[in-house]
Amino acid sequence: MKRIFLLALTAFTLSLLSGCATWDNMSSREKAAVGGAALGGVVGAAVSDGHLLGTVGGAAIGGVIGDQLGK
Repeated sequence: MKRIFLLALTAFTLSLLSGCATWDNMSSREKAAVGGAALGGVVGAAVSDGHLLGTVGGAAIGGVIGDQLGK
């Protein structure tokens, strides 16, 4: 069950990123924040066994880290 959830979350995240129509208009910092949030959400879900708070927290932390690294 956990593996199916992680695969579904990863597929959703990738489809969300590929569907961004404004990706070309984004700065490198914004792109890094989006990528960090996506990766953080997946890691947060994996660490917290798929709990919503862990997923959202991981996405938030990943977004902030991606934003700072994209400077």
